Amino acid sequence: MDLTTTRAIVTGGASGLGAATAQHFRDIGAQVTILDRDPAGEAFADSIGAGFAQTDVTDEGSVAAAVARAVDQMGGIDACVNCAGIAIGEKTVGRDGPHKLDTFRRVIDINLVGSFNVLRLAAAEMARNGREENGVIVNTASVAAFDGQAGQAAYGASKAGIAGMTLPIARDLARSGIRVCAIAPGIFGTPMLRGLPQDVQDSLAAEVTFPKRLGQPEEYARLAAFIVSCGYLNGETIRLDGALRMR
Repeated sequence: MDLTTTRAIVTGGASGLGAATAQHFRDIGAQVTILDRDPAGEAFADSIGAGFAQTDVTDEGSVAAAVARAVDQMGGIDACVNCAGIAIGEKTVGRDGPHKLDTFRRVIDINLVGSFNVLRLAAAEMARNGREENGVIVNTASVAAFDGQAGQAAYGASKAGIAGMTLPIARDLARSGIRVCAIAPGIFGTPMLRGLPQDVQDSLAAEVTFPKRLGQPEEYARLAAFIVSCGYLNGETIRLDGALRMR
């Protein structure tokens, strides 16, 4: 797929990995519509020449309206990159008692159900493109899907779900000419991590095998762009982590 003519939606596109992806796709020449819960994302979208739709990925009506707006703005959808998500740290049994069930459900609902909610509606639009290759979906997993740390039960489960649904969905959508992959980032220099003290950032970077630094959001964006452009890449979850193995 030629990124210069791609029409992409990016969830969580107002900050972090999503913002880097939206920016990179626009730099290449793709049309982009950002879907984000934060209304402040509209200013960022305007700054890079992208469209914007305030969206709650867990709400069917909200996503349906956002997808319809993206189609209206761009004339269709060729790529969907799901970056919207949250992370919490809570042990199964901690000092304050058992893990809050509502918290666990919220993480699963946003990270896993939200990603599926968006991709299923985006895929329905892609299937209307009428080409041999109608679209590409890129979801965001995490290395926590495979070696999550203490306190990551909810987050690890949500990201393992992303990895686990990649191949079945790729098989489901093959007849519609739609490819599906996931990226499993390691420790990235998103605004949340960059807000930590420098010694904490250095400690995290020291755990990476090589290069010993935090990942750059632009590196995620470039991989997402490669997945979209590489027509034989399908059904894979790709670790992007500097060979980090969390303990």
